[in-house]
Amino acid sequence: MDEQLRKIRRREATLARRNVYKETPEVNSYYSSLPPEERLKFVSRARSVNAKILAKRKTKNTVFTVIGVAAISVAALLAIIPIFFTFLNSFMSSSEISSNYGIIFQSLPGGSSGAAQFISMRPQLQLIPQQVSVEQYSKLLFMTPSYLFKYWNSILLTVPIVAGQLLVACLASYSFTRYRRKRRELLFFAYVILMLMPFQVTLVPNYLISDKLNLLDSYASIILPGVFSTFSVYLLTKYMRQIPSAYIEAAKIDGAGEWQIFTKIVLPNCRNAVFAMAILLFIDYWNMVEQPLIMLTTEDKRPLSVFLAQVNMNEIGMAFAACALYMVPPLLVFLRGEDYLVEGISKAGVK
Repeated sequence: MDEQLRKIRRREATLARRNVYKETPEVNSYYSSLPPEERLKFVSRARSVNAKILAKRKTKNTVFTVIGVAAISVAALLAIIPIFFTFLNSFMSSSEISSNYGIIFQSLPGGSSGAAQFISMRPQLQLIPQQVSVEQYSKLLFMTPSYLFKYWNSILLTVPIVAGQLLVACLASYSFTRYRRKRRELLFFAYVILMLMPFQVTLVPNYLISDKLNLLDSYASIILPGVFSTFSVYLLTKYMRQIPSAYIEAAKIDGAGEWQIFTKIVLPNCRNAVFAMAILLFIDYWNMVEQPLIMLTTEDKRPLSVFLAQVNMNEIGMAFAACALYMVPPLLVFLRGEDYLVEGISKAGVK
C-alpha cells in the first residue's frame, strides 16, 4: 500500500513540475477502437486522400507559376524590344531605313504634305538590318558637334546633382536618425509631404526663386533644386533606422565621436542604399526635360534629353544612332549596380 501511494505522489510531483495539476484523461478515438487490420486500411485510405490533395495543390501552384512567369516574360519582352529595336536599327543604311519607315515619317506633321495623315501603306518593322552600316555614327560623332556639346551638357548637369544630393541626403538622414526630440517627426513628415508633391507644383516656385537670385539660364538653377531633393533623404532615413542601435552604443563606449560613427559605422552599413539612390538619381536626372526647357533659355546650354527630338529628323538613321548612344550611360549604370539597386530598395522599402 505504501508503494502504491508513493507512486501516486511521485506522479503528482511530476505533473506539478510540468505545471499540470490534473492528469489528462485518455480518450478513446475511432482509430484506437479499430482492429489492427482495419487500422492499416484506414491509414492507406488517409494516405491516398492526402496524396490527391497534395497533387491538386502542386498542380495549382504550377499553373499559377507558369501564368506568372509567362506574364512577366511578356512584360519583359515588351520593355526590352524597343531597346533592341533602336540599337539594331541604328546600324541600318539610310536607304534601308527610308524604305522601311519612310512612310511613317511622311505621315507625321511636317512631312510631305505639312499635316498629319493616315498611313497609306503598311510599314515594314525590321529588327535585323540587311546591310550593316556605321555611316550614321560617323556623321553623328564627327560631323555633328552640337550633339557632343549636348552630351557634355547632360554630364555637367547630372553628375553634380547626383553627387550633391547624395552628400546632403547622407548628412540629413543621419541627423533624422540620431535626433531624438519631438520636432524630428514633424520635420520628417514635412519632407514626406514635399516628396509626395508632383514635380510641376514645385517647378514654379523654383523658377521664381531662381529669377530673384539671377540664376536663370545657368546650370545652378537646375543643380541647386536637384541637390536638395527630398526623396533620397526619405529613403536613406528609412534605411539608417534599421541599423541596430547596439552598433552605435558600442562605438560610443569605445570613445567614437559622431563623425566617426557616421563615417565608420553608418555609411558602410548604408552602402547598398547609397548605390541604389545613385542609380535612380542618375537615370532620373539624365532624362529630365521640363527643368532645362523652363530654366535654360540658351539653346547651347540645354542637355541632350531636350535636344534629342531635334536630331536631324530628315535622316532617320542619325536619329536611331543618337537614341542608341543616349541610352548607353543609363544602361551601363544600371547593369553595373543592379545588385545594389535590388538589395537597397528591398531593405529600405520604397513607397
